[in-house]
Amino acid sequence: MTVTAAPAGAATAGRPAVAPREFPTNRGGLCQKGWTSAELLSHPGRLTTPLLHGSPVDWDTALGYLAERLTALRAAHGADSVGVFGGGGLTNEKAYLLGKFARVALGTSQVDYNGRFCMSSAAAAGSRAFGLDRGLPFPVTDLDAAEVVVLAGANVAETMPPFLSHLRGARQVVIDPRYSATARAAVEAGGLHLRPAPGTDLALALGMLHVAVAEGYLDAAYLAARTTGFDAAWRLAAGWWPERAERVTGVSAADQREVVRLLAGAKRRYLLTARGVEQHAHGVDTVSAWINLTLALGMPGTPGSGFGTITGQGNGQGGREHGQKADQLPGYRRIDDPAARAHVAGVWGVPAGSLPGPGRSAVELLDALGQPGGPKALLVFGSNPVVSAPDARTVRSRLESLDLLVVADLFLSETAQLAELVLPVTQWAEEEGTMTNLEGRVLRRRRAVSPPDGVRTDLQVLSGLAERLSPALGAGAFPAGAFPDQPEAVFEELRRASAGGPADYSGISYARLDAGEALHWPCPTTADGQPPHPGTPRLFLDRFAHPDGLARFIPVEHTPPAERPDPEYPLWATTGRVLAHYQSGTQTRRVPELVTVEPSSFVEVHPDTAARAGLADGDAVRVVSRRGAASAVARYTPGIRPDTVFLPFHFAEEQAANLVTNPALDPISRMPEFKACAIRLEPA
Repeated sequence: MTVTAAPAGAATAGRPAVAPREFPTNRGGLCQKGWTSAELLSHPGRLTTPLLHGSPVDWDTALGYLAERLTALRAAHGADSVGVFGGGGLTNEKAYLLGKFARVALGTSQVDYNGRFCMSSAAAAGSRAFGLDRGLPFPVTDLDAAEVVVLAGANVAETMPPFLSHLRGARQVVIDPRYSATARAAVEAGGLHLRPAPGTDLALALGMLHVAVAEGYLDAAYLAARTTGFDAAWRLAAGWWPERAERVTGVSAADQREVVRLLAGAKRRYLLTARGVEQHAHGVDTVSAWINLTLALGMPGTPGSGFGTITGQGNGQGGREHGQKADQLPGYRRIDDPAARAHVAGVWGVPAGSLPGPGRSAVELLDALGQPGGPKALLVFGSNPVVSAPDARTVRSRLESLDLLVVADLFLSETAQLAELVLPVTQWAEEEGTMTNLEGRVLRRRRAVSPPDGVRTDLQVLSGLAERLSPALGAGAFPAGAFPDQPEAVFEELRRASAGGPADYSGISYARLDAGEALHWPCPTTADGQPPHPGTPRLFLDRFAHPDGLARFIPVEHTPPAERPDPEYPLWATTGRVLAHYQSGTQTRRVPELVTVEPSSFVEVHPDTAARAGLADGDAVRVVSRRGAASAVARYTPGIRPDTVFLPFHFAEEQAANLVTNPALDPISRMPEFKACAIRLEPA
């Protein structure tokens, strides 16, 4: 999208306006969040000066104070006494420099980001099945020709409405306990809506794999030529005949058979997962189960068909590739790989042995704050964990126990309100950089307007802080100029750091992007005299990314959610997004048009369930779990399962959905279980 001056005399006169651009992924479409986003550029609540103990100070004072405090804490308690928490909305350059800053300037292993709450289960499942994680291993426009699309745990009608334009020609199947806007659109167009109980998607996928085998839909030639491990996966799925899966999930055996028949009978078919099946304490195995089904039908790596996952944040793909994650280095390299450490350390000009890590994942990092052996200080960039993290009451307590909390943000978010030092930074239209979309395409972000006086970019903050930390670290701690504050200079270093890694950006440059080239990673450099690499819009057409070129079936078994309903907490609660708001609501709750649409939290509840709890439509209600209670308004929703309620997670304080969610973690991805916790409803 582009930013232009508002027309004279318009209601927004004097403010920038947003106009959609014609682009393959959105085709000139924007949702409410997009067309109102310029309101934030001149919002009266915008932070424009650093705040120390709530009082304005200049930047020299703020960064000098911060450098002194960090130096003292590191000297007294070690490098890991300082933690860093990043965000999936940061540009590639900011994510890269933040991870480097944590490991080189601070020397800490305690760095992770809020993408751990979003894409980590899908990333881990894709990596172990295909050897590589990219949300969509094909351009989103390939969906235009699809005959059948299955959306498992995805509500794209509200989270990314322009995406629906790519599904119009397909028979859609939506798998969701709610009768969401996406489910409604699918049913109205002749598709299907399957309503599994929360936390049972893995059993549903196993039942469908059983159907594929028992009813003769296996693509035997594909299995033999392109996969390995089917027998071990089938040994577990063999026990999940569809009638058994029906008893666990509530989805009829007939519907299971119909979905498999639709996929098997189409030439152009896709299965896409999102947070609904991923944000569980067994989310990696659940995604693996859906991948197993698509492998059995011969879909991944086949032109016109495939498996993919839908990203959730503005830079959900790029944010997880460049090293702000506890177990990663740039280029999607593993931090425990000696060769990866040597390569990145060489680019950074530091000894490989000096790179710390891996450290704690996001939930574990937040839970360790201020505790014995945990960080005593935390730097937060582009995140609001007081609202976005599970078991929010505990998270707030941990943040309040810190010796030092520093937040870089646009507004005084709920997390920033707790901070000793708040640093005002630029937002999307005020900065240069790159982002990577769900199909692995690297996009240029160009500055449209100047930031307010007193506001700095995150790169300038990190560069200025590193400069002030350098004397205390001693000569040679890192090379001069190691933390540039210009995005293109950072990207040039990112290219070298990613070279040869799974997410290889080395052949991508600002010049090529500015010339209009569509470049999807991996895009390696080429030998002198050879034409530049064209990028890789479609992965896996010839081979998968494992050394033998084969995709892996992963044996998985259904495991119930970490907690289940009982007489005291008889209902399931699941969380998610609504059309008018985004993430923790720090930005969208400040836009009047969006607040008018959804001014406060609500709980979707079946009318029969509400009646049993003594609630009428519109009543104030408390949603109570073992961890806390959230306030909301009852909203009758006949299409939701009677044993399930839904809460949006965009609201704060007593309305925060994450006051009730369960911090139980997936053993592989360390993803928390946002989508299934036991609750009861009480009249407020």
